[in-house]
Amino acid sequence: MNCILVDDDEMSRRLIEDYISRVDFVKLVKSFSNPVEALSFLNSQPENIHLIFLDIEMPEMSGLDFIEVGGTNPQIIIVSSKEKYALKAFDYSVTDYLLKPITFPRFLKGVSRAYEKYNAQRSPFDDNREIFIKKNNSLVRVRYGDILWIEAMENYVIVVTPNERFTIHLTMKSLESQLPSERFKRVHRSYIVNVGKIESIEDNIITIKILDGKKTIPIGKSYRDLLLKELKMISNK
Repeated sequence: MNCILVDDDEMSRRLIEDYISRVDFVKLVKSFSNPVEALSFLNSQPENIHLIFLDIEMPEMSGLDFIEVGGTNPQIIIVSSKEKYALKAFDYSVTDYLLKPITFPRFLKGVSRAYEKYNAQRSPFDDNREIFIKKNNSLVRVRYGDILWIEAMENYVIVVTPNERFTIHLTMKSLESQLPSERFKRVHRSYIVNVGKIESIEDNIITIKILDGKKTIPIGKSYRDLLLKELKMISNK
């Protein structure tokens, strides 16, 4: 799994470079102190980089600005001395958020999580893969391919299929982490969609075909560019 490191602090870069060298399934391609240079490099060969270690507070461009411009494909692991950016970072579906000073065990946990996602994304998606959803006192088998969208409603979420709606007492973030990211994309604070079910995208609206017509789902401003970039990459494969 190829990675780059973007951090303007030299001591921090050296530490993370050392940690990366100890992990045999990660290869450091290049380190950057300047995020603008890193973004230019990334745009020149996006398919060769699978993971970015990214600081938040940097000159010229913050880590969050970097994500806004570059998206979260490759995966992002934030490395920051400030905890206050964590909630905002996870809104962008970063893989992990490591607080400095970073210990090697904590680093290894984060990079192992990224490697698991990397391997899962490399595997062809199978619509027949299944999850079990609790309904009343029973567990119901639901194919990933049957899920149309997922909607957040206060302290629970609704999983929608062509024939049923399942209410689950989970947070949106928790459920999102359990779904295959190559198929299910967060498009709004309140919606996750199965990209295989998208019929069209116009302006900031997604249309999904349902049995009795069509369902329109809004695209959040902070999710639009990421979604379109990832859909473009999917279509080019």
